[in-house]
Amino acid sequence: MSRRREPVPFAFLAEADSFRSNVTPPPRERVSAGQRVARWLLGLTVVGGLVGAVIIGMPAMSQHSPAEIQHSEASDGR
Repeated sequence: MSRRREPVPFAFLAEADSFRSNVTPPPRERVSAGQRVARWLLGLTVVGGLVGAVIIGMPAMSQHSPAEIQHSEASDGR
């Protein structure tokens, strides 16, 4: 039984791991102080929004037992 040289049609993907380039990527640019502050404020805004949504939604998520429900005097039927 003969074996196929390429077991899958995309064998070049497996060979890509062994490929080495002689071109070096450019150095990464440093983040400026303004960009750092902007990212920090954006993260703080997102976290604050999530915390606020949980705080506002807490009454809707709490479970009330039937004994805690208050009835008005008008509904007693007197």
